[in-house]
Amino acid sequence: MAFDLDTYAQRAESFLTELDREYHLHFSGQKPEYEVEAVYERHAGLFGREVVVALREQVEESEGEARRRASYLLELAVGGYLGRASAAEEAAVARAEADISLRVGGEEIPYRAAPVAQANEESSERRAAIEEQRMALLEERLNPLHLVALERTRELLADLGWRSYAEAYRELRGIDLVALAAQTRSFLEATEGVYDGVVDPELRRVLGYGFGETARADLPRFFRAPGLDGSFPAERLIPSFTETMAGLGLDLAAQPNIVFDTESRPTKTPRAYCAPVRVPAEVYLVVPRVGGREDFAALFHEGGHAEHYANADAALPVEYRYLGDNSVTESFAFLLEHLTEEPAWLAERLGSDPAPVVAHVKAVRLYFLRRYAAKLSYELELHGGEAELSQMPARYAQLLGEATRIPWTPESWLDDVDAGFYVAAYLRAWGLEARWRAHLRERFGERWWAEPGVGEWLVGLWRQGQRLPADELLAERLGEELRFDALAAEFA
Repeated sequence: MAFDLDTYAQRAESFLTELDREYHLHFSGQKPEYEVEAVYERHAGLFGREVVVALREQVEESEGEARRRASYLLELAVGGYLGRASAAEEAAVARAEADISLRVGGEEIPYRAAPVAQANEESSERRAAIEEQRMALLEERLNPLHLVALERTRELLADLGWRSYAEAYRELRGIDLVALAAQTRSFLEATEGVYDGVVDPELRRVLGYGFGETARADLPRFFRAPGLDGSFPAERLIPSFTETMAGLGLDLAAQPNIVFDTESRPTKTPRAYCAPVRVPAEVYLVVPRVGGREDFAALFHEGGHAEHYANADAALPVEYRYLGDNSVTESFAFLLEHLTEEPAWLAERLGSDPAPVVAHVKAVRLYFLRRYAAKLSYELELHGGEAELSQMPARYAQLLGEATRIPWTPESWLDDVDAGFYVAAYLRAWGLEARWRAHLRERFGERWWAEPGVGEWLVGLWRQGQRLPADELLAERLGEELRFDALAAEFA
């Protein structure tokens, strides 16, 4: 049957704006309630089973741009269909995260602030106590809700004809997840011999001990690396970003559509984020203050998202401004974040000695690349349709522990899983960012971040929104193939 994509897309934009605004107000700590159920109910007509079936038929019957548009809208419709069915659990999780607290040594710590408390805690025993309580609350209060949502999602996808969540999202995202997992396994094998030598010295420098003693509870402190605070003065946080954008030829003062939020609030999520409420007219850049290097990395990362959304062509179809392959927007986020570890940038913008920063960030980067490589394998097992759910906490801990060399807590086996295989978007984005960075160095020089021509080049990419997926965009712009395992060469 014919499906009116334009009408559906206009209605979808209203939904996405409301949903992102609700997300922003709650997770920035400005609104205690997370009324996502009401948002879904107001737009229930977008996500009926019959709409999903009609859009799927439209994808099968179309070709070219019409097929691309329909496929992006189909992914939204399926996500909305599943999201509406689990909206009550999602809202309950958000309420619980905002309401519950840990009590450690007589101090009350909001649940969401626990990683921040660990990052700023000198005592390993106290970090471990925070982790123990946080995992206990996760297991008791949140995992039952996550599990209900997962089982309901499986049932709904089976009703739509997909054998598993993994099969559904291979089709919806147009990404060969099995091939990507083969690349991630190759990366793990290629970096197996260098991992200890890169990461262990940094663990010892920051924590005072290395592999064998480091626990997951220590990781926020490791990422925080307070010994590097002198290299990242707090008063330079916003100015360094503003000056860097100016060096690229981008005037933030002329971009009122980007709104900064760096205030501390008790229920503010510890994860930085960008909320593209109205693309490109209203984009929020939210960065919780943890301190030191992480604040800079988070601001530049989310700033990459914000610039991408804020520079999208307003005339693009809704699905190219909001939807598509998020590997693309993540690649721009990683590109700007990488500047906070560039030796010349550190010396010129912050007046810092780059050597200790570069060594630390290299270790953190390798840790995350290996962690996410293992996470993809885990999620393919979790969502493959054959695994016994009762066995998955142990399997999660095994795969993540083997990749990171750190004993892993099994309680976050569901909490650590993002919807729609977003893990694949991160992995592909790391591969894409490396190619952008290499091209910019070759074309504009080592100090490409101080060349106004780079801003013009980037805006040319940003104006496309996410019309093309990452592999097609890279092939079109640079004539190259997108591969994650190629990143292993950076650590050889």
